[in-house]
Amino acid sequence: MRIVGISGSIVGSKTRTAVKQVLKSIKDKNPEIAVELIDLADYQIQFSDGRDFRDYQDDTRNVIEKIMSADAYIIGTPTFQASIPGTLKNIFDLLPIDVFKDKVIGIVATAGSAKHYLMVEHHLKPILNYMKAIVVPKYAFVEEKDYLNGEIVDDEIIFRLNRLAEDTVVMINATKAVLEAKDEAYPF
Repeated sequence: MRIVGISGSIVGSKTRTAVKQVLKSIKDKNPEIAVELIDLADYQIQFSDGRDFRDYQDDTRNVIEKIMSADAYIIGTPTFQASIPGTLKNIFDLLPIDVFKDKVIGIVATAGSAKHYLMVEHHLKPILNYMKAIVVPKYAFVEEKDYLNGEIVDDEIIFRLNRLAEDTVVMINATKAVLEAKDEAYPF
């Protein structure tokens, strides 16, 4: 099993820090699971222009392939103008619509204040549902005040990120069992 974490911004480090914490927690408790972080700041991604995903090259193609080959995801998004950043939306636009079908996604959102808590419900979850993902119901929300010198210092937030890691793995296993039972019961 391979879980890819996506840090959905090309600026700052808070979202990357939170996603790395979730991936570390997954790996610490499940050493058999391969984890990888895709930090969009490390790549030169082209803008989606409507072509087939196979027609992109270089970093864009590399990131698309890494995402498509994953079994599950931790998607991290900062809050820009009360929504997800364009860089993350561009990634979704580059991917085929069913890339997340029956795959589990845990979400980490970062923001300057608590007033953006529902951004995930209004902006990110509808996109992921449209793309047929199985979204972990509880997401982790991390505010500016929870960091000090680039590190998460609030124990409650670290607990929530670790809990998101556990919930994601449990949901992956439950989804696998449900899909196998469904295949057995309805082989057609």
